[in-house]
Amino acid sequence: MQELYNQTATAEAQSAEVSKVLRNTYMLLGMTFAFSALMAVVAIALSVPYLGLWMLLPYIAFLWLTEKNKNSAMGLVWVFALTGWLGFTAGPIVGMVSATAGIQPVLMALGGTALIFFGLSGYVLTTRKDLSFMGGFLMVGLLVAFVAGIANVFLNISGMHLAVSAMFLLLSSGVIAWYTSVIIHGGETNYISATVTLFVALYNIFMSLLSLIMSFGGDD
Repeated sequence: MQELYNQTATAEAQSAEVSKVLRNTYMLLGMTFAFSALMAVVAIALSVPYLGLWMLLPYIAFLWLTEKNKNSAMGLVWVFALTGWLGFTAGPIVGMVSATAGIQPVLMALGGTALIFFGLSGYVLTTRKDLSFMGGFLMVGLLVAFVAGIANVFLNISGMHLAVSAMFLLLSSGVIAWYTSVIIHGGETNYISATVTLFVALYNIFMSLLSLIMSFGGDD
């Protein structure tokens, strides 16, 4: 009887911890998205040029500092630095798209990103499927897409650009489902790490959708 009581208490404690991580993650995710959007507007207002691969240097530094400080209050500072930087560097792209094709492609990409996030998160939260087996495949796939994307900056092959965008879209969507599963099964207890992972996945989805929308319908 005592053993059953202990098991029940442990399960309830784990459930409470998972709920806390999810709540804090989604709250921080919402705040970082708002801040990122603000920084994108600032970049557009200042007519900041497209930074290309140079944006990766601060991104990697902020990512490392966030991970290093994820268990302290400074982790929050670096989360906002990281997400704000991504918004700032996305600003020139969003501004260019809005100037040439109007705001509709941007709104379509935002709507598609929201649909993917809420659809996949809702599915995993409802079914509580264990998708831990997807982790290795997704990480390898993202690495391949990342390397291909950098290579295409120099090769400038239009077909490869579309393929890389599609890869990032599919793989980052998979990350949303996989990481939500990781959280609800107790594999991630740090909401700062969870926020960064989900934010970067959503950023990739948005940028990939925007690229694909412009490629297939931007000239209509």
